[in-house]
Amino acid sequence: MIKRKAHVELITGLDLGSTSVRLAVAKQVFVPGEKTSFQIVGLIEVPSEGIHKGVITSIEETVSAVSHSLEKMEQLIGVPIEHAWVGISGLQIISQNSKGVVAVAKADGEITAEDLERAIEASRAVATPLNYEILHVIPRAFVVDGQTGIKDPVGMTGVRLEVDTQIIEGQTSHIKNITKAVYRTGIDIDDLVFSVLSVGDLVTTPRQRDLGAIVVNIGGATTSLIVYEEGDIIHTAVLPIGGEHVTNDLAIGLRTSIEVAERVKIECGECYPGHLNKKEMIDLKMFGAELNEEVSRKYIAEIINARMEEILEKIETELNKIGRSSLLPAGVVFTGGGAKIFGLVDLAKDKLRLPATLGYPLDILSASEKINDLSFTTAIGLVRWGASMQAGMGRGGNAGLKSVEKVSAQVKGWFKSLIP
Repeated sequence: MIKRKAHVELITGLDLGSTSVRLAVAKQVFVPGEKTSFQIVGLIEVPSEGIHKGVITSIEETVSAVSHSLEKMEQLIGVPIEHAWVGISGLQIISQNSKGVVAVAKADGEITAEDLERAIEASRAVATPLNYEILHVIPRAFVVDGQTGIKDPVGMTGVRLEVDTQIIEGQTSHIKNITKAVYRTGIDIDDLVFSVLSVGDLVTTPRQRDLGAIVVNIGGATTSLIVYEEGDIIHTAVLPIGGEHVTNDLAIGLRTSIEVAERVKIECGECYPGHLNKKEMIDLKMFGAELNEEVSRKYIAEIINARMEEILEKIETELNKIGRSSLLPAGVVFTGGGAKIFGLVDLAKDKLRLPATLGYPLDILSASEKINDLSFTTAIGLVRWGASMQAGMGRGGNAGLKSVEKVSAQVKGWFKSLIP
């Protein structure tokens, strides 16, 4: 019997958050003739420095934080990390719709994968705002000779091929600062990925995306969301509010330190105060305060409730913009560190009038218990995205990635020129 030789490849996802830098590494095992296996082998989290609201405010501090996470990961897995898929988010990410039209190349009218690529490429010819670059071009639906709603036209016959795409753009300086910071740690960037894209694919099933769903990723300083319908992305947005705002509110309301407020939020925070008794008290000294001070759990829940309701109101506004308020059968899926507050699902059902659940990674194997920590979904999503792209199954193939590769190549060349 011939023994098939397995080929093992490591894929790394790097999530540059405003509160933490998180790193996920997965092992992909290829055995000829067998299904590829995929397993998370390491998850690392270190405090974030030099990043505010998803934007790099200090290159030196960011390099230090990323280097620290890489060192910890290399100690954990015993293998050096050479490249990573890097998440990009923040208020500097915008999106717009576009359309590409081409004539089918073959004389017999059969549509090929090359025709698809040309159509997607044609949709890139869109007026981008000043100082913005294209991050992704995501095909939504194809039209062949006027026939709409086609998902995969390869092999069909026609004369004219059109594609509707969603173009996601990032501010050039934002892109360059992230690539600069990551290259200075000594690793290469496989690609920059709009974080919520990778998260959406990780925590929802194809059935949910087909029915219509919204994925909400509540981070430290921002909340990003993505809306699916009929399997397509119909809307993305980044909101300037996140879990840190809840902590700040608690620190002011309880007149205590940020550290104590964060512990109170994590360990006994709720965002649905209705069922709590005013007489139920907690002592802030148990959470790190210097003096004994009793506060009502109901009061804490009311502070958290006010801010979480504000986040839900902003989500509702985004749904109203696209006419999908209360109209997504698969409901809302919450993920990210800010989604860990108890009672969020019930509050969302009440305020958004939609089914609501927490979004954990689907179909991912790992020995680590952190796999079910909502804070790690972005890093794990980036790993899954990288695996899909390498297998050629990613959204839009590589059609949307050329501009970032160009910027990355320029930054890489600039750093190499500095090395004696």
